[in-house]
Amino acid sequence: VIAPTDATVLLLGETGVGKDVLARHIHKTSEREGPFIKADCGSIPDSLIETELFGYAPGTFSGGSKHGKVGLLEAAASGTLFPAEIGELPLSMQSRLLRVIQDKEVQRVGSTSSKKVDVRFIAATNKNMGKEVAAGRFRQDLYYRLKVAVLTVPPLRDRKSDILPLAHA
Repeated sequence: VIAPTDATVLLLGETGVGKDVLARHIHKTSEREGPFIKADCGSIPDSLIETELFGYAPGTFSGGSKHGKVGLLEAAASGTLFPAEIGELPLSMQSRLLRVIQDKEVQRVGSTSSKKVDVRFIAATNKNMGKEVAAGRFRQDLYYRLKVAVLTVPPLRDRKSDILPLAHA
């Protein structure tokens, strides 16, 4: 029901329950022609996450590519961006991501212009996002935009029959 739409999806569940597999399945069964791009928000250092997600314009950094760099958001054009562990995204990046979701535009670091992007978001986290919002660690407006369709994935201990199929996925 969710896959053929362009609705933003938020996958909730413990680490290791198969949120990544489910996100890939939603993308594969969608009508999106572009790639599935995973951005692991928990493993990208805070100092690099902005350029990884948004890319950078030519000449922005000394030692950087003279042609600039496409970010993961642009790379996912016509496809799906999967920000895994979205609850780990720094607050400063949350506002930038919110603007992409709302305006469908990406602005590379060091650029003065924006580029339209058609990206579907399927985000995942193992955190209780209501508590994260209440504690001021996650923006309420971004949480509102992400939770258009929420799927809670039960732990594998409660669905042992799924272990082998997930291992082969």
